[in-house]
Amino acid sequence: MAGVLSVLRRLYLSIYNWSVFLGWFQVLVLAVRTLKESGHVQVYSAVERPLQLAQTAAVLEIIHGLVGLVRSPITATLPQIGSRLYLTWGILYSFPQAQSHVLVSSLVISWSITEIIRYSFFGLKETLGFAPSWLLWLRYSTFLLLYPTGITSEVGLIYTALPYIMNSEKYCIRMPNTWNFSFDYYYAAILALGIYVPGSPHMYSYMLGQRKRALSKAKRE
Repeated sequence: MAGVLSVLRRLYLSIYNWSVFLGWFQVLVLAVRTLKESGHVQVYSAVERPLQLAQTAAVLEIIHGLVGLVRSPITATLPQIGSRLYLTWGILYSFPQAQSHVLVSSLVISWSITEIIRYSFFGLKETLGFAPSWLLWLRYSTFLLLYPTGITSEVGLIYTALPYIMNSEKYCIRMPNTWNFSFDYYYAAILALGIYVPGSPHMYSYMLGQRKRALSKAKRE
């Protein structure tokens, strides 16, 4: 029985990883092609649907961690996925005025390259039981550049959207109401920006530690 469950687990994770890999590959191809042919203003409209699908699929990774399908700690997975979902749906989808900003291009390209490498790495691990050393190196090294460009793009886009958030009143809850509760999306966005200040260096340090452990283990093997 345990053997059957192990096979089913690997089959499911293989399908999941390769499916999301294809989604991010489509995002990258569309982004680069549109950037070249039409400029950065049109990038978001070209990638919107596959970007939303590929990024939202990452919610399953939280479930994978919770039920023990993978060993990734939820404390590391949740903030990364949460911030990306916030950018995807809470900023870019919700406030179209930010969609034409040049930072959308750097955001989408940084995210897609990172995820193409990551999902192909885990896809090969689940499908074949191993990944080539060059892909291992890319998996644990490209973040050195792509994490700063991605985070800078995220912060820049939230900041760019602030005036539109303030003027729109979207997602705000005003008093009086039945629940006797108020919520201001503008201040929530400012709070999100504030979380990036301690959160980004902490996550970067965590990934540096991961890189050191993974590459050291690969050398020993």
